Amino acid sequence: MASTLNVLVITFNCARQLLDPEIFARRLANALPESGHPDLVLLSLQEVAPIAYSFLGGSYLIPYFQRFHHAVHLAGNAVGGAKYVNVITRNVGMTACMAFVLEEHTENVQWIKAGGVGLGVQEMSNKGAVGFRLGYTIFNGDLLELTFVAAHFAPMEEALQRRNEDWANTVRRLVFTPTTTPTTTKDTTRQRPAIEEAESLLPNHPDHPNHQPQSLYTPTSHLLLAGDLNYRTSNTKPHPTTHLTFPKPPHHNPSPLLQTDQLTRELTANRTCHGLSEPPITFPPTYKFSQKAQIRARHDDATTTTWEWAKHRWPSWCDRILYLNLPSWMNDGEIQVTKYTALPLMPTSDHRPVIAVMEIPLKAIPAPGGARQADVEDVRTHPPFDLDPRWRERRKVARRKEIVVGLVAYFSLTWEGRGIVVALVVGALLGWYFIRGVVV
Repeated sequence: MASTLNVLVITFNCARQLLDPEIFARRLANALPESGHPDLVLLSLQEVAPIAYSFLGGSYLIPYFQRFHHAVHLAGNAVGGAKYVNVITRNVGMTACMAFVLEEHTENVQWIKAGGVGLGVQEMSNKGAVGFRLGYTIFNGDLLELTFVAAHFAPMEEALQRRNEDWANTVRRLVFTPTTTPTTTKDTTRQRPAIEEAESLLPNHPDHPNHQPQSLYTPTSHLLLAGDLNYRTSNTKPHPTTHLTFPKPPHHNPSPLLQTDQLTRELTANRTCHGLSEPPITFPPTYKFSQKAQIRARHDDATTTTWEWAKHRWPSWCDRILYLNLPSWMNDGEIQVTKYTALPLMPTSDHRPVIAVMEIPLKAIPAPGGARQADVEDVRTHPPFDLDPRWRERRKVARRKEIVVGLVAYFSLTWEGRGIVVALVVGALLGWYFIRGVVV
């Protein structure tokens, strides 16, 4: 009987483009162990679709999520014929998360909560964080709680403080509430509509432990964070000739850049992602690749021939995966990360996808027992920021703004939206001429 839950975490900035599922699945399968397959596959997606479709949500996003459904299906077939069921797909604007469970383990998922927060302009979700918390039954009947958050923080080298503020606002305003939907399906390729306030594909269990909203940190849950956190390797933009010093394979070592990585520094100083850990980075920077590199990536699965950087950005490890280890009141076991790497560049993005394979002990995290354990300075019981009591109201206000921006973007930036505008104008002119002719 397995003693750990094997979890595959993937983060990818989609650059608002449709995924090529065959290329993605092939590169993902090549990076996975030949023996065994993950129990859970968790996806963090940023810039999942153009802003018009992302803000309007609903059926506009189906083609984008459907590509990832197909990619997981293909990758599962390539690693021993594993079949996965999508138990939740959720987005807040341009940031999304998806969870797939092995078909034979679907019934282990007892309940799901979900939430999201906008971190962009006017608290809209051109940048944001979205996630879910699920209850997973383990072999002894206990319930293992797992929280997964997909995030996209502020860009640009000089926006370090803004990124730290994005994390703080994620802790303050990302709140998990119960979801309700129709019964799950075992059709691993079928795509359900995914909307900004999307619901899980599993019904609430009657033994749901708590129907009250829950914040990011909770004493009894594991926590995984993945996304384009956008931390850079410099606080200023590169000079016009700086690109000549950027690392190139196979002889240039990117480790000097890693020494100036903002996230590593901020984690050490306890100014962001409080309590979270990251496995050692052994792969090159994941951003920002040139158009030339993206064109070459369509025909090249190698990781050593696509270090062709954009000249106006420092090569950086923007795409990261972090985790919260077992609490201080549990003295046995810890999360093991068996693989942390970047996949080859995709032809549709200037980011490389990043994956982590984790072994999480199949043990429920107990609540701290007694005053002594409760007083321990653990981030689960002493979060770095208090919950914003106005989190729900602020999200509703931002959502109304997103609908307006989404409609404007749809009618001005998309071909179908422009077609509707042209049709309305032509129809109005024809109607005016018809009425004028009748009157005259």
